[in-house]
Amino acid sequence: MFSRIAGSYDLLNRSLSLGIDQRWRRRTVALAGALDGREVVDVCCGTGDLAVLFAERGAQVVGVDFTPEMLARAVPKGRRAGHTLFVHGDAMCLPIPDASADVASVAFGIRNVADRRGGLAEMARVVRPGGLVIVLEFTTPPGKLFGALYRFYFTQLLPKLGGIISGDGDAYSYLPRTVLAWPSPDEFQAEFEELGLTGCGHEMLTRGIACLHWGRVPDRA
Repeated sequence: MFSRIAGSYDLLNRSLSLGIDQRWRRRTVALAGALDGREVVDVCCGTGDLAVLFAERGAQVVGVDFTPEMLARAVPKGRRAGHTLFVHGDAMCLPIPDASADVASVAFGIRNVADRRGGLAEMARVVRPGGLVIVLEFTTPPGKLFGALYRFYFTQLLPKLGGIISGDGDAYSYLPRTVLAWPSPDEFQAEFEELGLTGCGHEMLTRGIACLHWGRVPDRA
């Protein structure tokens, strides 16, 4: 599915979110703090938007994705940004050594991993003690009025618009199905804590359309 929509992926992200998706990514990068010389692994990196933002802040970034067609669009962005390497790989078995990164991130990709807890554990595996695991993901906005309006847009309008622009209606009906089945922010944070991550928290973005989650890898001694 992702190979089919790779060519229109960036256009659809910008148009269907009115450009807000890049603001969310910048907030994700800001959460990581000072990045000069630090090493970041961006999982399910897609066309490279989040990886490039980390690189522009001075990080050394490895972006990993399962879909070659997505990586083909990420590589030119990485060349322009510098300090970025994109590699083909599986989020459930990252081609990265243990405890070799300061940050492991994923934006809008953990929903697509067959075992999200296993994916989180794999992200934690590659992060040094004291480093961050950061997840940016969609969620369902609270509130009767805004929540109802959003769900109407998300389940009725977005699939039609996405299907028209991409030519792949199934891909943009998949999106609301997986988001509506996603755990609440508190439930997902509990999964971070169950993995043994510390200092866990989350921040709702744009009235709860998306949520930023984080946790630190404890000392393994």
